[in-house]
Amino acid sequence: MKIIIQNKINILRIKNKKKHKSMKFQSYLLLSAIVLSISIPIPTPHISAKKGDFAETVLMPGDPKRAKFIAEKYLENPVLVNDVRGVQGYTGTYKGKRVSVMASGMGMPAIGIYAYELFSAYDVKNIIRVGSAGSLNENIHIKDLVVGVGASTNSNFALTYGVPGTISAIASFDLLRKADIVTKKLGLEKKTMFGNILSSDNFYGDAHTALEWTKMGILAVEMEANALYLTAARLGKHALAICSISDEVLTGVELSSDERQVGFNEMMITALEIAIMD
Repeated sequence: MKIIIQNKINILRIKNKKKHKSMKFQSYLLLSAIVLSISIPIPTPHISAKKGDFAETVLMPGDPKRAKFIAEKYLENPVLVNDVRGVQGYTGTYKGKRVSVMASGMGMPAIGIYAYELFSAYDVKNIIRVGSAGSLNENIHIKDLVVGVGASTNSNFALTYGVPGTISAIASFDLLRKADIVTKKLGLEKKTMFGNILSSDNFYGDAHTALEWTKMGILAVEMEANALYLTAARLGKHALAICSISDEVLTGVELSSDERQVGFNEMMITALEIAIMD
């Protein structure tokens, strides 16, 4: 009798625990919905720019120094429009058309914040991520380009949106179409691969699972595209990730930090040419 009563108590505890978790998850989804529907003031909590300071298309590297490098090397008359927390944003012109560049920092939470604020508060229409990635394919080498048609992930970022299933994070078809045209125009088609990439939540960890994704055709691993694509989808905007290979996971070959900062000229020019296409 004592055992039966104890078992019933345990069952009730489990049910209450599950109910508590369910209520907690529903509260999380409700909070997410509220956050996604609020009006963002200008300046935003993370961007000090004024209304109209950003162009319709923003190039988004992770590294603030790379943002500065792109602005100073490729843009005419670049103007610093944001420097909150050292995350530099510039607007200038490229071949006569207005273009902006702003850093995102590292990881999905960071790019999720900046992309959301740019899209919703500053009327940005397109964000093109220009960053580094590690090759997971033996045919993709240092400084090759990978264009993320889709972005798989080991993150729970998509839970923010409360969809009753698993959503695919995909790039804008319009920007993909332009990327195909531009890479061929620049003669880069032989060193550019279009396909699925992995946005990882961690850079270091005990479980070395990146290679497990290769059996599903994943080309490279980075840390931001999934959140960028989902944010764009939620807000009805356009996003694309173009990554230059900084290291080969299969061979251990890698570039130095200085080379990563300023050595991805083909990726930058590709993104800029996409930005000015009609």
